[in-house]
Formats: sequence, structure tokens, C-alpha cells
Amino acid sequence: MLLVEDDERLSELVRSYLDSNGFDVAIEYRGDRVLGRVQAERPDLLILDLGLPGRSGFAVCKDVRAAHSVPILILTARNSDIDQVLGLELGADDFVIKPVEPRVLVARIHALLRRSRATPAAEHRKLRFGSLFIDTAARAVRINDEEIALSSNEFDLLLYLATHPGEIQSRETLYVQLYRREYDGLDRTLDVRISHLRRKLGDTGEPERIKTVWGHGYLFVVEAW
Repeated sequence: MLLVEDDERLSELVRSYLDSNGFDVAIEYRGDRVLGRVQAERPDLLILDLGLPGRSGFAVCKDVRAAHSVPILILTARNSDIDQVLGLELGADDFVIKPVEPRVLVARIHALLRRSRATPAAEHRKLRFGSLFIDTAARAVRINDEEIALSSNEFDLLLYLATHPGEIQSRETLYVQLYRREYDGLDRTLDVRISHLRRKLGDTGEPERIKTVWGHGYLFVVEAW
């Protein structure tokens, strides 16, 4: 994996701990060299700080995501909701705030790697709900025969909800099933993905297609399609 961190002492500490857990870690200190290294080295995971010389972590995240599908874990001391939402919107797969318990960081890394290496189910299913059509093999979504461009994470979220129609899915369930980790009460990943998915599906009025059931979770409403 490639660790992008301009604090040399911290980067060596993180690398030492990850090395002891079986990971092969390379370090980059400047943001403006990251894209070139990702293209040349093809890491399995990118761990990215935000405050970098040369190019900001946000800009790096956007550049890398536009060119590669490598999982991106933002590791930063910035703890505002705005930073977390922006990082996820720019394509990060996870957002971890420093200081972080080393065992928690390793667990989040393992979860991202499992998701990136998971193979799609062999079963070819085609789901239709009114105007919505989902092709699981092609990972394609159409509404009224118009293709809707979804990210991999957005497709997985829609598919999980659509395969449990009429059933409220709690945040806790969705985090475990989709992100392979427990919901900590603060993580905004799901909020951002739900918001993006609703916008792309045209879910902006009544009746709601993906309904928020306050205090319980989210509901895929079959009749709304």
C-alpha cells in the first residue's frame, strides 16, 4: 500500500506498525507525486493525509479516483463533518480521524481490502420495479430505459436495499453488510452515499423511493417506482 503523510516521524510509526501486521508499505511525503506513483506502482490501497505539500489531499483524492479504482482511506486530524463529507464526495472509500487506535486502523484496512477483492456473485439477476431496472451481472441501472451512472459503492447500496424491498434496513445492518464494520454513531459515509443515490435516481419528491424512517433506518419503497 502507499501511505501519503508529510509528517516523517508519524509515517514511519504507521509503516512500522503496518509492516508488523503483514503489510508492505511505501511512503510518499508530497501530494503532487501521488498520482504518478499510483500509476507506476499500482498499490492495493492508498492511505491519504489531507494537509500535504505540493497538492492538497482533497485534490489528490479527486485526481486518483478519476483515474483508478484503488481503495482510498483518508487518515487525517481534521474532524469536521464538512471535511468528511467532501472527502467521501471526492471518491474516498473511508475516512479515519487521527489519533486512531492502531488496531482500529488495521481493521478498517482489512475491511477495504476485502471489499475491493470480493468477486461479484455468479448469479445473474435482473430486477425490475416499475421504471427501475437493475442488471446485477452488468452492474447497470436504468430508469425508463435511461442508464444511470452509479459508483460501485452506490450500486452496492441500491442493490442491497432493492433485494430487501419493503424491509427497513438499519444503519447498523448497512454498515456491517456494505462496509464490513460497525457503525460508530459518527461516520457520515452512509449519509453521503444515500444523498448521492437519491439525487441520481431522481428521488427528490413524493413519494420517496428510498425513505428515511427516522430512528430506524432506510426503506426501499417498491410502490414509488
